[in-house]
Amino acid sequence: MEQKYANYTKEDFQVWEVLFNRQMENLPGRATDEFLQGIDRINFTAGKIPDFSETNPLLKSITGWELAVVPGIVDDAIFFQLMADCKFPASTWLRKMSELDYLEEPDMFHDVFAHVPLLTNQAFVDFLQELSKIGLEYIDNKWAIELLSRIYWFTVEFGLIREAEGLRIYGAGILSSAGETVFCLSDKPKRFEYNVEQILNTPYRKDTFQDRYFIIESYEQLYQSLPEIKEQIAILSQKEPVTV
Repeated sequence: MEQKYANYTKEDFQVWEVLFNRQMENLPGRATDEFLQGIDRINFTAGKIPDFSETNPLLKSITGWELAVVPGIVDDAIFFQLMADCKFPASTWLRKMSELDYLEEPDMFHDVFAHVPLLTNQAFVDFLQELSKIGLEYIDNKWAIELLSRIYWFTVEFGLIREAEGLRIYGAGILSSAGETVFCLSDKPKRFEYNVEQILNTPYRKDTFQDRYFIIESYEQLYQSLPEIKEQIAILSQKEPVTV
């Protein structure tokens, strides 16, 4: 598949601009510095939907990664194989103006605006790549994939990081949501230090704001936790809970 840039409509450009401007007002002081710097590194702006033919050479020159066009959510084998090959799966369709605040399936604003800037951080993409290799190793074990999805969910999608100025957001599920950007740093949810064992024992929901978040100290911490993740998956994947 490929991005058909000429097919974007006037509404598509309006949607991108509205969402981009709204989040760029919300994110300073809330988003990780690496995300905000990544926006500049890959030349994302309000007035232009990202063109993968321009973004990919930039990304490859920084961390060796690139975007791979997918129609939407893909099965686990494709997802993990792409990222094991340093290719981030990204849809190219945008929500409608009537759907600005919530979608059941992630669109391009989530996949590209919220994920891609952090793909300029080497430790973070190294974590993604190695996590995906673990996924491929256990691709036929549904319980192991569920456990692995919890790590991905509470880090890549809904993770917080402690920086010198305070708690900041690096999870793309938050960075693409105006509401959760504010909520996650409020006094309403619970927050915990990054703990592999605790995350593996924490189910998540997709249909509401999260009620708990996990805090890392650095992107290197994520990468350094991979041996523990692999060890715990090996143990827990053999102990799938029995449902009654």
